[in-house]
Amino acid sequence: MNYPHVLSQVNLLSFALFVNLPLGYLRQGCRKYSLRWFVFIHLSIPFIVAWRLTAEISWHIIPFTLSCAVLGQVIGGRIYRRSRK
Repeated sequence: MNYPHVLSQVNLLSFALFVNLPLGYLRQGCRKYSLRWFVFIHLSIPFIVAWRLTAEISWHIIPFTLSCAVLGQVIGGRIYRRSRK
């Protein structure tokens, strides 16, 4: 097993999750389907793709990075809603 490669995958997944927390928080405060809403959802994607390509991580990790990004968006949105109560 190639441990440095596994570590870079874990770092990528962590990045996908944690960078989307504030983006999900900000997205929740926007009108749905507005330009800002769209940008907050998709802003992290080019950075995740660039990291995956430069680290030479296989395309097999894409569903996991997408899941972490969505989870970060959902958690960030919940944090926003709870802070507004």
